[in-house]
Amino acid sequence: MDRGTEREAPPSRGAGGGAVEDTAVGRVPLAVVVVDRDGLVSHWSTGARRLFGVPKEDAIGHPAVDLLPVSGALPEEQDVTPYGTYADYDGLGPGLESSLDSGLSYPAAGRARLTVPERDRVDVLWWAYPLVGPGKERLLVLGADTGGLRPDDPEHDMAYERIAPGFALHTDFPGAQELAGRLPEILPSMSVDESARIVAQILELGYPVLEFSQNDRVPVTPDWGVPRRAERRARRELAARAVAEGLPTPQEAADEAEDLEYAAVREHLEFLNEVSGRIGTSLDLTRTIVEVSRAVVPRFTDVAGTYLREQVVAGEGFPDGVPDTTTMWHRVALEHTDEPGRWDDVVPVGEAMPFPAHTPFFQCMTSGEPVLVPRISEEMGHAIASQFEKRDIRPLITNRSMLVVPLKARNVVLGFMILLRHPERPVFNDMDRVTGAELAARAGLVLDNARMYTYQENVAETLQDSMLPVIPARMAGCDIATRYLPGTLLGRVGGDWFDSVKLPGARTALVVGDVMGHGLNSAAMMGQLRTAVETMAALDLPPAQLLRNLDDLAQRLGDTYLATCLYAVYDPIASELHLANAGHIPPVLVRAEDGRSELLDLPTGAPIGVGGVPFEAVRVHVEPGDRLVMCTDGLVEVRGEDIGVGLAALSESAAHPAASMDEACDTIIRALNVTGGRKDDVALLMARLNGVEPEDVAEWRLALDPAEVGRARTAVREQLHDWGLAKLADNAALMVSELVTNAVRHSHGRPVALRLVRGDTLLCEVEDDDHELPNLLSAGGTDEFGRGLRVVSTLAREWGTSRTQRGKTVWFELTLPRR
Repeated sequence: MDRGTEREAPPSRGAGGGAVEDTAVGRVPLAVVVVDRDGLVSHWSTGARRLFGVPKEDAIGHPAVDLLPVSGALPEEQDVTPYGTYADYDGLGPGLESSLDSGLSYPAAGRARLTVPERDRVDVLWWAYPLVGPGKERLLVLGADTGGLRPDDPEHDMAYERIAPGFALHTDFPGAQELAGRLPEILPSMSVDESARIVAQILELGYPVLEFSQNDRVPVTPDWGVPRRAERRARRELAARAVAEGLPTPQEAADEAEDLEYAAVREHLEFLNEVSGRIGTSLDLTRTIVEVSRAVVPRFTDVAGTYLREQVVAGEGFPDGVPDTTTMWHRVALEHTDEPGRWDDVVPVGEAMPFPAHTPFFQCMTSGEPVLVPRISEEMGHAIASQFEKRDIRPLITNRSMLVVPLKARNVVLGFMILLRHPERPVFNDMDRVTGAELAARAGLVLDNARMYTYQENVAETLQDSMLPVIPARMAGCDIATRYLPGTLLGRVGGDWFDSVKLPGARTALVVGDVMGHGLNSAAMMGQLRTAVETMAALDLPPAQLLRNLDDLAQRLGDTYLATCLYAVYDPIASELHLANAGHIPPVLVRAEDGRSELLDLPTGAPIGVGGVPFEAVRVHVEPGDRLVMCTDGLVEVRGEDIGVGLAALSESAAHPAASMDEACDTIIRALNVTGGRKDDVALLMARLNGVEPEDVAEWRLALDPAEVGRARTAVREQLHDWGLAKLADNAALMVSELVTNAVRHSHGRPVALRLVRGDTLLCEVEDDDHELPNLLSAGGTDEFGRGLRVVSTLAREWGTSRTQRGKTVWFELTLPRR
């Protein structure tokens, strides 16, 4: 027995998306039957047993034509079967037997009247859906007893045409997965979660879905696919009158009209399939809009104007809800068959405007439903034209037929399309309205995908930019240039980064890293590792120890991600690079003397996150003017090629002479064809190692004697006069006095070191053997301590403290006076 036979049916979803209270329409049991390619029943639901009176064991494997209420087989007689008597129901088009005989390749619907044991006559609505796929299942047939509808319901007659069965992923009969694969074509605006809920209701409980929501009601079987009750009654009365008057019956004319109606149905379905294949070929929002506009002109309409919300065009998010008269709409596309230029000056693409409440456009975007105007009268044309200042659009719209369809997805109106037909062309009708609604639903889904892609790109790019540091072009003894190029993967965000950190002793730490993988998680991991590197670099940890600590941190963060990292410390006074590598590609060193480039031979090490692997550091002597090039593998790695080819190209391009650091970076980017669409991120850092000349450095060793404070002030004044920086002497001497006093007071036995470095700024460093870093305090009027660092923080351009292997360093910088 099928599951759920004893459960009460849940309420169906009404037009507003909520439950329909106590409506019999939502409780009509649904029969579900699957027919295989041999015409035999392969699935017979509990609802089918209840509706047709045939047990499941007597239905499976039997010819479907003997069990289902086919129409039109015997026009005036009853077709007797072992399980019931089927009678023809007047007014049907192509019947169920056409579907059973593979006569139809598109969804069909109809009505039939039958008699089953112990139940009297039953009026049945049926739907037939062809199944496509490798399985043996060929046809899905659904049936519903219309007797479950309340006769006193004002919408009782309409309910026959409004019932729209839906399907989803979880089914218990063969071929369900093939059916699920076709779901987007049947209901393009339905989400996977919603479809799963619907299939549970239909296939397990055996109840149909009346409507999904106000904004997502897309007909499966169009209203015009089943003759309406009033039309059928009128046909019967006309036929009876003709017989009574001795005139020929209009059956032939009716049959011909009905054939034309179904031919129109097929034509519209073919049109929708054709349009679906022409739109959505790209996630580019602009291209998608053009595809949608060109898909409907001229076959369906003569003019198609597309308007989108301002936030959609900007690639931004916006709150859910109904637009209002303040919502700005951008005209993003206009396709027409009129003479060139006729529309361009009056309604140019790119214009933004709101729409008043009295317009059909406002009605469409607030209701989420198509609005049909058979002919735009002069009065309506004047009302619409009043929105356009100093432009008369009445000649363009008056006496034309107009259909306004919403572009929506997930219950949100993204925009709308204004469709106009020339006066000599047939006006839009109800069939066109249904076609336009489905067209808009499919187009809205495609536009929403493009919008979300654009939005995610913007979010990811903003996130990436916020995580990448702003590196000054000049550090102590070196010039730096950087490049970051996001990959072409969805979201554009990756885990590549670079950084530079100011270190004690006029040194600079240079870092390039790459978290393996892409996406927000990789970017978040990158942010954590970059912050950790900055923190540990400020502690002046040796390169190998820093990578060791970083590896330990990665282990604590989890074993999901690995990262490579190259960490280098440049000492411009000693003219030396101190480097350590964690699985990263080696850097390139370009020698200034002869322009020769070389890949530095470093111990590779394991990536960060592997754990338990030692790291080694090497020292490399450099000369002023040498250039260090560090990058991530996205710059040199090409799928299908050995990475050595990319490294060789990097070395060659890095050696090319360039007028500036930025030009040198661009030369490398162009040479390795990074702009050609590589999928991986690229991070590039180049440093020109200028060094510091010996005459720009002054050092002193100070004994632990308070008298040394005065000697330090005098030495600093004299040195600054010698360098031509006498304007800085007073402030520099005052700050040195404060720092040396603290160092002498807190040192444990080693002499205090004082150093001045003249570069782009004046750098002063005071080093002692106390590991406790000083804090900036708020000193009161009678306090003896706490004013020293307050003076330094007030007068210095920049200042800071850091631990060293021997203790700590307190430093400050002063801006050099203009010459």
